Amino acid sequence: MSHIAVEVLDTLSDRERQVLSYLAEGYTYLSIARRLNLSPHTVDTYLRRIRGKTGISNRAHLMILALQVSREAGFDPLQG
Repeated sequence: MSHIAVEVLDTLSDRERQVLSYLAEGYTYLSIARRLNLSPHTVDTYLRRIRGKTGISNRAHLMILALQVSREAGFDPLQG
């Protein structure tokens, strides 16, 4: 992971990283909310905060960040 990516990830809370990890695993907002016992609106709020902290403006870049977070946590959805 690049130095810049590490710095960006360091700005995220543990819960934001958790939401991103589930997103990388293919969970929908609703299924993430159910797994974390949250409202889907709360999941959306976490993702909006992540976009604000990172400057990400589209879903494709959000997914790239989600994959980076998952790899850092030891899960690589591309490897299964």
